[in-house]
Amino acid sequence: MLSLKFIQENRETVIRKLAVKNFDVSELVEKITRLDDERKNLQKESDDMAAEMNALSKQVGILMQAGQKEEAGALKARTARLKESIAGLGAKHNGTLAELNDLIIRLPNLPHDSVPPGKGAEDNVIVKTSANIPLHEEGQAPHWELARKYNLIDFDAGVKITGAGFPVYKGAGARLQRALIHFFLEENTRAGYEEVMPPLVVNEESGFGTGNLPDKEGQMYYVPEDKFYLIPTAEVPVTNLYRDVILDAEALPVKNTAYTACFRREAGSYGKEVRGLNRLHQFDKVEIVQVTRPDISYEALEGMVRHVEGLLVKLELPYRIVRLCGGDMSFTSALTYDFEVYSKAQDRWLEVSSVSNFEDFQANRLKLRFKSKNDKKTTIAHTLNGSALALPRIVAALLENNQTPGGIRLPGVLQAFMGTNLIG
Repeated sequence: MLSLKFIQENRETVIRKLAVKNFDVSELVEKITRLDDERKNLQKESDDMAAEMNALSKQVGILMQAGQKEEAGALKARTARLKESIAGLGAKHNGTLAELNDLIIRLPNLPHDSVPPGKGAEDNVIVKTSANIPLHEEGQAPHWELARKYNLIDFDAGVKITGAGFPVYKGAGARLQRALIHFFLEENTRAGYEEVMPPLVVNEESGFGTGNLPDKEGQMYYVPEDKFYLIPTAEVPVTNLYRDVILDAEALPVKNTAYTACFRREAGSYGKEVRGLNRLHQFDKVEIVQVTRPDISYEALEGMVRHVEGLLVKLELPYRIVRLCGGDMSFTSALTYDFEVYSKAQDRWLEVSSVSNFEDFQANRLKLRFKSKNDKKTTIAHTLNGSALALPRIVAALLENNQTPGGIRLPGVLQAFMGTNLIG
């Protein structure tokens, strides 16, 4: 979240920059400013009363020693009234502070200066397109038909067991999932990311720490009896490993990778674009997360973008890199690059990764800091994350782009994991 100090010192900047994300926060910022002024006045009034009470207490002692009990009694009565007033001011101050904090968490992260204005995907900027974009051919089977033909995925069984959006992978389809997870984790660890295996459910504090709550509450599955949320991405538990932690500056950047199942309600999604693997309620994903110093966080972001690009190159998939416009960015992100792969049979681009720098937005919520050995002062860190990669649309593109009359050709990097060069 944005710090109160930053909001107070940069009111016009906050309003102007969040307009790029299509948020009109002028009234909200004005209310935050007014409440903060009220909070300060209440604190000053309370401090002044406390100082007066302390002074009176000393006078009471002096008067009692002098035998002036009547005068001392009057001051004691005044002290008691001050104490009662201070308690009332404290309660009012705490209420104002709670209201202030509730308003602050409604402010999204500020976009980086390079973020283009815009309302949606049509305003995103294509940064790079790979050279191997295939031509769309009529008669090419979409992945859901190929999955049925080669007995890779049973969508109907998933509907019977749970509901739509929960596919069952079978035979070579299950092995392909495992092969991709193995490949991604091996590539990530080779790039310096330490593998972790986190829980698949988190508490409310963890959801708040990464900015998923309260922003995406309606998209997360909730277990009310335990007040747990099923994770929408490994970013949530992995980043929360560092909640309330002070890291050594010399240990930065911290780099983690994790494979998890992910759960998203995807409320309101419908139509042909959600068919097959295009949009699921449960899916597998491998994530990369970094905690860095602020001065190197954008260098780290570019490194993560290059790493994810390298995975797509090794999978021999046609791709493009897109810088998201303000209106298409998440609540928490300062700058996001999306990776999309081309689906030959569907003749459309499918998002397979978002790589984002959150700057200090998550770290402020997490109280995630670092300091040098010889420095007493702590500094708020920067956090970043990216999909490396999300499996469903990767599988869709692999099936559709590599279909041959004899089966599905596998890219070289997966052949050793699969024990074959062809599915079918």
